[in-house]
Amino acid sequence: MKFNYYGFKAIYVHEMNRFLRTVGQSLLSPVISTSLYFVVFGSVIGGYIQKIDGVSYGSYIVPGLLMLTLLTQSISNTSFGIFFPKFNGTITEILAAPISTLETVLAFVGAGATKTLIVGAVIFITASFFADVSVEYPVLMVFLLVLVSFTFALFGFLIGVISKNFEQMSIVPSLVITPMVFLGGSLYSLDMLPPFWQTVSYFNPVVYLIDGLRFSFYGISDFNIWISVGSMVSFLVICVISVSVLLKKGYNIKT
Repeated sequence: MKFNYYGFKAIYVHEMNRFLRTVGQSLLSPVISTSLYFVVFGSVIGGYIQKIDGVSYGSYIVPGLLMLTLLTQSISNTSFGIFFPKFNGTITEILAAPISTLETVLAFVGAGATKTLIVGAVIFITASFFADVSVEYPVLMVFLLVLVSFTFALFGFLIGVISKNFEQMSIVPSLVITPMVFLGGSLYSLDMLPPFWQTVSYFNPVVYLIDGLRFSFYGISDFNIWISVGSMVSFLVICVISVSVLLKKGYNIKT
């Protein structure tokens, strides 16, 4: 089957144009939030914590804050991108167009991941003004950023398909992902926790994502890097299968 490049491009460009129309809001909000994190945690709390694994506290929290942005932005961008056409009824135009399900998903997910990587780059630059940020394994860092962005953009697409209203769409990013990031070692080392809570943290999948990204920055980690990569690939496969099944059945779209 021939790939419909023009159909893919139409959806992708439309989604990117929507991002560009609100680029100030889309970029300014994460920058302000990140700056506040560094002022409150990096400056105030960092004054009481000298170094963690040989890295200053301000630098140590950079990968965690970057991962927080990646997860929340990739999910919200793509979930809203597919949910809004359902909400206003324009999804029928996409369904009637000569474009396959695969091309539609790739367009929405590709645009969502692209927007997330742009915001992530801005957050990385912002962090460099507050902390001494170094990247020991730049290729690994880029690979993890792209993998996380595309995986959770696909997860966001899945949420947008399942959700029937805006409240349902916001539950996962605000009540699930954000707490998991804060409890996943984004602002502290797992070694600082009591043994019981260390064990509990091992069941938080976000722990391994943050740990892998932190390893690409400073070469320090609590787990093997392949655990981080393997967990992301496994979650990607689960999302691909879930989206394929739901779209094949037309769940919550064709009705």
